[in-house]
Amino acid sequence: MELKDKTIIITGASSGIGAAAALLFAARGANVVLAARREAELKTIVGQITQSNGNAIYLAGDVREEAFAKDLVDLAEDEFGGVDGAFNNAGTTGDMGPIPDMDGGNWHDVMAVNLNSAFYAAKYQVPAMRRRGSGAIVFTSSFVGHTIGLPGMGAYAAAKAGLIGLTQVLAVENGAEKIRVNALLPGGTMTPMAGDDANFHEVVRGFHALKRMAEPSEIAQAALFLLSDQASFVTGSAMIVDGGNSVNKL
Repeated sequence: MELKDKTIIITGASSGIGAAAALLFAARGANVVLAARREAELKTIVGQITQSNGNAIYLAGDVREEAFAKDLVDLAEDEFGGVDGAFNNAGTTGDMGPIPDMDGGNWHDVMAVNLNSAFYAAKYQVPAMRRRGSGAIVFTSSFVGHTIGLPGMGAYAAAKAGLIGLTQVLAVENGAEKIRVNALLPGGTMTPMAGDDANFHEVVRGFHALKRMAEPSEIAQAALFLLSDQASFVTGSAMIVDGGNSVNKL
């Protein structure tokens, strides 16, 4: 019960890694506050958790909006008394293509979902954790833009690399107040974002030393570690959980 009685906000919680994290964190004792745009999916996951005697609530909204970040913190404090942790996991790859051919609107949308949302989240989560006396924040970054550049993913790489810089500064700014901040860098993961093209999946599997893609639950386990007291001396890190993608050259 690594997260017993802790209240954790999870964004991007309607599917994939976020949904797996919601189920895992609740099973490990957390009160979870779930966020995503798709209300029906959030409601289903909350139902699964409550049927298993877990504590979960949700708020549907858009992480690109600052007011939504504030509303999530307010909801957590109103329903559960505070915020102990956050898994800021929402993200998008956007439309992929070379930078000269990329539409400016796509660039800005990828930045808004992946990076601006992290700024808004921290702006309200950090003060809430100060009120609590401690806390832990995890951002979902990527090996893309950190250990490798993939053609066509310039916007995504820039946004995810920006998350690592934000993580480092937040860790330094808030470490003395017992607030830890880390970035999680998954490898290829079998989520809806990966699509359903079997040939593409086969290529992606080959990128990894383990020659497979991750299950969402495997990435959720890494997030659990970073949010738990087991990671009490871990802050400012870019934790690679990529199945050896970063080191594989075969």
